[in-house]
Amino acid sequence: MAVEKNPVEDGTVGSKEAEEKEDSKVSIPEKSPEKVFVHPEGGWGWVVMLAAMWCNGSVFGIQNAFGLMFLSLLREFGSEDDDDLRFKTAWVGSLSMGMIFFCSPIVSIFTDMLGCRVTAVGGAAVGLVGLLASSFVTSLGPLYFTYGIVFACGCSFAYQPSLVILGHYFKKRLGLVNGIVTAGSSIFTITLPFVLSDLLEKVGLFNTMRILCILMFVLMLAGFTYKPLLPTKPKSTEKGCARLRQIFNVNIWKSSGYRIWAFGIPAALYGYFVPYVHLMNHVEERFGKDTNKEVLLMCIGITSGVGRLIFGQVADYVAGVNKVYLQVTSFFVIGLMSMMIPLCHIFGGLIAVCLLMGLFDGCFICIMAPIAFELVGANDVSQAIGFLLGLMSVPMVVGPPIAGALRDKLGSYDVAFYLAGIPPIIGGALLCLIPWVEAKRRKKQAMSKEQEVSQKMIEHNKAQEDAQCKGGESIL
Repeated sequence: MAVEKNPVEDGTVGSKEAEEKEDSKVSIPEKSPEKVFVHPEGGWGWVVMLAAMWCNGSVFGIQNAFGLMFLSLLREFGSEDDDDLRFKTAWVGSLSMGMIFFCSPIVSIFTDMLGCRVTAVGGAAVGLVGLLASSFVTSLGPLYFTYGIVFACGCSFAYQPSLVILGHYFKKRLGLVNGIVTAGSSIFTITLPFVLSDLLEKVGLFNTMRILCILMFVLMLAGFTYKPLLPTKPKSTEKGCARLRQIFNVNIWKSSGYRIWAFGIPAALYGYFVPYVHLMNHVEERFGKDTNKEVLLMCIGITSGVGRLIFGQVADYVAGVNKVYLQVTSFFVIGLMSMMIPLCHIFGGLIAVCLLMGLFDGCFICIMAPIAFELVGANDVSQAIGFLLGLMSVPMVVGPPIAGALRDKLGSYDVAFYLAGIPPIIGGALLCLIPWVEAKRRKKQAMSKEQEVSQKMIEHNKAQEDAQCKGGESIL
């Protein structure tokens, strides 16, 4: 007696349904996907951008104009009989710039734990206290603490969140927005030298510092606009080493490209801050005290702002442009321009050098954050920027005092500026390794992904064969 086969058991209909059932099992993920965060690319982000622009301007505008305050400090506390006068005085400015970067790893941890808003507002308040305290000192020594440490640490806590918060609001326009934000320091670098010259002449050094406290107060108010949008990381319930690993993000150091970047940039910066501290004094010695030396800082500021806007858009919208190579080019040009300073015996030549130096300084600055986002991703960028800036602190601190010591011993700044141009060229050459390392990493990831897809296909086919075998057994 013939047995009528059930079409499900027969395999004509059943095999198709079984295959479709198995296909659905393979394609459905085990966990529901998390909602993808979409950057608003504007809205309240434009207010945040303006606040971050003020932060960059007030912090680095004051730092970049230290050359004028350097001259006032020499006259206020120095003596021409002191052979180490410039060396001692340069430590105030270089310590201040260095501490801004030295504190950055700690700032990044506070930013992850407390958020951008609390960190920025608290930092601006500390900076205000430090700058105000600096206006009451009676000798050079206390300035190392009030201006070089307290003021600078406050600036550091206010500055870094201004870079991180931009990644909450912008992704496609991040390079452009970073260019606009970092152009804030250019605008202040252009205007502050003229304002400070008048203030230092009319009201003196210490009253000028008190007036600059207004900038820090506005910076406190600007920090309140930093409303975070990205989802916060879940707090860990683990203790001991596991908890420390969450606080100190070790994931960033797993990227070979980031490791090269984090050590290549500091290597390039040993001479970076030397012109900002010593150029004014060099101009007075070579061209006379009546020379309009503020024009040089204005030239650096103008072209630096233009460079940030231009190269920020180039990095965003020009296809095929490698941001790392842009940074390498900027270091090469900055190094060569530093070496050109002693060769300029005509003031117009010095203006041309400063114009080029400012243009590529803007390039270097505006693409730092976008490169960090590319190398480590948005979730780890805070500490990636923080540790980079921390490593930058050593060359920032060491360079200007060494230049001042060379001037005191040799009688001119020529050798100091020649030596200041060498590290940017070496550091830039080191950064050329990053695109090669990153290309190798992406190739390895692609191969790993292909292997994973192949493994899933094998498992899928095996599941189909098992289903068919079970169907055959049920018939028997």
